[in-house]
Amino acid sequence: MKEIKTPLPDTLPLVPLKNTVVFPQSLLSIYVSQEKSKKALLSAWKDKRMVFTSALENPEGSANKVYQTGCVSLIMRVKEMADGRIKALIQGLSRAHLKEVQEIEFLQAHIQPHEEQDAYRLSEQEKQYFLEVKNLLSKLAQTEEGFSPDFFLIIEGIKNPGLVCDLIVSNLTLKLSDSQQALETFNIKERLILTRNLVQGELLQGRIQKLIKSRISKQKTTTPPPAAQSFQYASINASKKEEIAEYAARIEEQHLPDLVKKEVRKQLSRLEKMHTESSEASMIRTYLDCVLELPWNDSSEDNLDLKNAEDILNKDHYELKKVKERVLEFLAVQSLSPANLKGPILCFVGPPGVGKTSLGQSIAKAMGRKYARISLGGVKDEAEIRGHRRTYVGAMPGKIMQALNTCGTNNPVIVLDEVDKLGADFRGDPASALLEVLDPEQNHSFKDHYLNLNFNLSKVLFIATANLEQNIPYALRDRLEIVSISGYTQTEKIQIAKDYLIEKELVGHGLPEKHLQFTTEGLKSLINFYTQEAGLRNLKREISAICRKIAKNFVLGDKKKHTVNKEKIFEILGTPHYFPEEHLKEARVGIATGLAWTSAGGQILHVEAITVRNKKGGLRLTGKLGEVMKESGQAALSYVKACCESLNIDPVWFEENEIHIHLPGGAIPKDGPSAGVTLATVMMSLITKEPVKNTVAMTGEITLSGRVLPVGGIREKALAAFNYGINTVIIPSKNEKDLQDIPEEFKNQMNFALADNLHDVFKVALPRFENVEFIFSGKKEKELALLDDYKLNDSA
Repeated sequence: MKEIKTPLPDTLPLVPLKNTVVFPQSLLSIYVSQEKSKKALLSAWKDKRMVFTSALENPEGSANKVYQTGCVSLIMRVKEMADGRIKALIQGLSRAHLKEVQEIEFLQAHIQPHEEQDAYRLSEQEKQYFLEVKNLLSKLAQTEEGFSPDFFLIIEGIKNPGLVCDLIVSNLTLKLSDSQQALETFNIKERLILTRNLVQGELLQGRIQKLIKSRISKQKTTTPPPAAQSFQYASINASKKEEIAEYAARIEEQHLPDLVKKEVRKQLSRLEKMHTESSEASMIRTYLDCVLELPWNDSSEDNLDLKNAEDILNKDHYELKKVKERVLEFLAVQSLSPANLKGPILCFVGPPGVGKTSLGQSIAKAMGRKYARISLGGVKDEAEIRGHRRTYVGAMPGKIMQALNTCGTNNPVIVLDEVDKLGADFRGDPASALLEVLDPEQNHSFKDHYLNLNFNLSKVLFIATANLEQNIPYALRDRLEIVSISGYTQTEKIQIAKDYLIEKELVGHGLPEKHLQFTTEGLKSLINFYTQEAGLRNLKREISAICRKIAKNFVLGDKKKHTVNKEKIFEILGTPHYFPEEHLKEARVGIATGLAWTSAGGQILHVEAITVRNKKGGLRLTGKLGEVMKESGQAALSYVKACCESLNIDPVWFEENEIHIHLPGGAIPKDGPSAGVTLATVMMSLITKEPVKNTVAMTGEITLSGRVLPVGGIREKALAAFNYGINTVIIPSKNEKDLQDIPEEFKNQMNFALADNLHDVFKVALPRFENVEFIFSGKKEKELALLDDYKLNDSA
């Protein structure tokens, strides 16, 4: 025995093993269920990652009674199993002698490590024994089932006889006493002789088993084996027997569907015939663990108390009446018909930061279900949804199965975040893969490629979220129940900040509740000058920034109470980030107020127009406008030209003057079908020199005949107008139904003018046109209307 170059610790956690002997350089998996052994393993994993392993003298006896010779082992990997056990992959390092066992939270072993010599001078007799061992191993590799021929090639390349003996013995099926005897044999000559005898015995046993099998196969039997036939463990080692038995017990304990049980039994039978540490065996173990950990029949009990659900939703979220009402409707129907109701596929559509994802959490809490979130933004691989096929290296189940495994129930609430941001490339289209998941007529038999088994997803409550409905693929949108969530008004933001955000940030920054207070005017300034959004994310960030400043001063000794008003906001946060459009102080020619709907909510736009002498005439539009808005400008110009006769305007004027229309904020792209009425009004104001009322804002699309078509975002646009002091809003008459979404407190303070055509718009925005009747040159209004109807039907 030679001195160890890098000394091993003389004190290590002790992990007793049942029917298993670890040899130096061998690699094997162990399962630990005893509490002290689990603590020892985890303590070693966090420290030096080394343990002392030794076999129990009596598998049913005390954990302190282990063999005096064991092995120092390195922990390669640790995994906590669903049944409470710990699975560890370990590699033997060196033999060691156990001197003393000390019991603390776990068993501590005081040891004397040994190390094999790197090189040997073998005698002629030892060389002969070494050659015999290799020859016998070669024969065993050719005849023994499940014994890999590659193993012989590995042994051929090793010159260290002690290591060769250890590797051979660790891969033989031996009694515990034989394995322990080999571990306790330090003399090389004696170890070679013992290894030779053990290989001969294994070879003889293999021949006997082969003879028995051949005789049995000749017998004709018609009696099929019983359904719960016990597994044969004669050709596998003790640790493998235990593993197979544990898997078999787990299969019988769980009430798996018949097809699932048939498949896992088939895979277990394959695992039984494989070498323990082969790569394919590892893949089968992973597959079995995945299948057996899935909640095939485990459901959580729904809390169908509508009052409790309503209280939770109201506590977690302000307003959002439609969404809350839809959830309560689902719970009501579930309580009346729990067996026949298929899970609805809700899709919350709205701007960022309005609480779409957190609504899913609140719904799960209200129903008493588990919650999982799957982020789909940027996902381009179909396998992320359906799973990878097991033919690939590193294959795993899809995100749906992973979420169910995490939840542990087959009826959780799963939020599919950002479905409008799915991608597609050569790896497939994940949006198409979601069709089966989200179709109530198909998802009762969803098949993941990794599992290759049908799983019932009909009990899952899927909730999708998106920012823009039009970006969701049509086939996927058809399977979703769209629930729109609008942006918050200034009043709502102030209320949410007072009831939720400020309190949460004070607690998060460790500030006393009465140490910092916000005034209503301070919050208004914070919203108007430092945030420009429909949601609440930036508002939360700015409140957090104020809390950080106050917290720093608090730590430095400033214990006085702070009231954050309008002046304090500017003092703490500095230069405003945004300067909102100001309300026009007086009516002016060639300037009209339009309304826009963006992802940040409603906004007002001041549209300006001037005339420029140009012999070519025409229309120029600036302000980074999109194609839709440019076409609206051309349609407005054609309509105005058609009205020349009734307005006593010489048509030659349009040939000598160019109309230039500009929308301020040139760096911001603008597009959408809601600026037609504004463009037509500003042109008419410019031509007739009639100022547009500064108290009027408008929205709507137009046709060539002057009809006003409905648009979206009426609620957001109207609230934007109210915030800027505008009390009259012109909207298309077909949008009258959208007025019910506007809060009563604002609706009572505003006037809404309904317009069927541009004449209705002009009568409100341009006072001189109240008594003017429009007559189109060239074509009558009725004929133009029929032309518009034809174009609409043709495009549809």
